[in-house]
Amino acid sequence: MDAEESWRAIAAQRLALADLLEGLRDEEWERASLCQGWRVRDVAAHVAMAPQVAGVGALLADAVRARGSFHRLNHDAAVRHAEGRPAARLVDELRTHAHSRRLPAVTNYRNILFDTVVHGLDVAVPLHRPWPVPAAVATAAADRVWSMGWPFWARRRLRGVRLVATDADWSAGTGAEARGPIAALLLLLTGRTAAAAPRLSGPGAPPGPPAGPA
Repeated sequence: MDAEESWRAIAAQRLALADLLEGLRDEEWERASLCQGWRVRDVAAHVAMAPQVAGVGALLADAVRARGSFHRLNHDAAVRHAEGRPAARLVDELRTHAHSRRLPAVTNYRNILFDTVVHGLDVAVPLHRPWPVPAAVATAAADRVWSMGWPFWARRRLRGVRLVATDADWSAGTGAEARGPIAALLLLLTGRTAAAAPRLSGPGAPPGPPAGPA
């Protein structure tokens, strides 16, 4: 996907997330997302924040508070944004800035694309809501994550595994095959292994959760 196609997909994903969130009950906003340590509310705030670019000074202050940890910086900034706003305002921010192409200084549109798609899954999966992603968008997101090193290290973590999408023209890696929907593969690529495992099959697939008592 080129830049123009990617930005259109980002806008569509932001608007779809706003639609999903708008009908949630209060307890669903507080539910744990697939992103470890993040509530649904925090994920929504993170996606809403992306086009509302903070100044360099604010970014540096956040980095100092996070003691240089990118993950902590992201988490803490999202939590602060979430706590300072009612749910309806987060939904409104997603819609208002859906078509914005502003970028934080440390990223690019390819990263925003996969980030928006995966965070949509982070919200939809634990809420048992559908999160349809066009095949071209999902494969572009998977390509980007596979090509990266930090922070997911997908090629290193999944060395010896061949990933094959069953609903899109996408594959990567060599070795024992793990196959399933491209959305499940995206979860696996980004470290959401427990959520991905039940939807994957093949000798390279990660084991699912243990069976409960009979």
